[in-house]
Amino acid sequence: MHTREEKLEAFGRLLDVLDELRVKCPWDRKQTNESLRPNTIEEVYELCDALMKDDRKNICKELGDVLLHVVFYAKIGSETGDFDIKDVCDKLCDKLIFRHPHVFGEVKADTAEKVSENWEQIKMKEKDGNKSVLSGVPDALPSLIKAYRIQDKARNVGFDWEERSQVWEKVKEEIAEFESEVETMDKEKAEAEFGDVMFSLINVARLYKINPDNALEHTNQKFIRRFNYLEVHTLKAGKNLKDMTLEEMDAIWNEAKAQEK
Repeated sequence: MHTREEKLEAFGRLLDVLDELRVKCPWDRKQTNESLRPNTIEEVYELCDALMKDDRKNICKELGDVLLHVVFYAKIGSETGDFDIKDVCDKLCDKLIFRHPHVFGEVKADTAEKVSENWEQIKMKEKDGNKSVLSGVPDALPSLIKAYRIQDKARNVGFDWEERSQVWEKVKEEIAEFESEVETMDKEKAEAEFGDVMFSLINVARLYKINPDNALEHTNQKFIRRFNYLEVHTLKAGKNLKDMTLEEMDAIWNEAKAQEK
């Protein structure tokens, strides 16, 4: 791999390239924080996609795209006189050192769980830190990830089940309440109860150390692979999916499942 000097040189080159683009390229010159935001979201999702597929080549490429956006926002900040990339790096380093007293101080934290417990308490002590336990959860987070983060933050201050097996009774309770509302066909109440079911299942995932977002995405990809197999084999047979019976489709679907084992 590269030396520290080579890495610093590469980062300096990135800053130089962006400086030139900001002056000479009409598209780069007109960008603002607001105009870049949708692109940033897209780039992060593309990185997440590469990470889920463990596509090392694309992980490297997409990390570069995300890094460009970080540097771009810092460039805009320097133009308005608010901050530059040095300020960004300094604030990050200061925060990391402050939040890791078990590394840079005298605090004891021998496990990842203990570090997580200390983390939320430390964040609330920061000058510009969170004013409440849940205030650090962004409103714009996807709902599934937000639910996981809410529960995890509450856990860090002791608001959690004494035994993880206890959560199953809550899941059964929420499913029963959902079934009851579905029977009455009250859409609004059924939606609320379904949300409770999902929240309780995310709690299960957290307690059993399963990332629910990753788990669901793996299932999405599995369904896509099997459905694509079904579609391709149906076309090869000169048939249309709409003209096939469910039994015929299930037979091909099971073929796809068997090939994955």
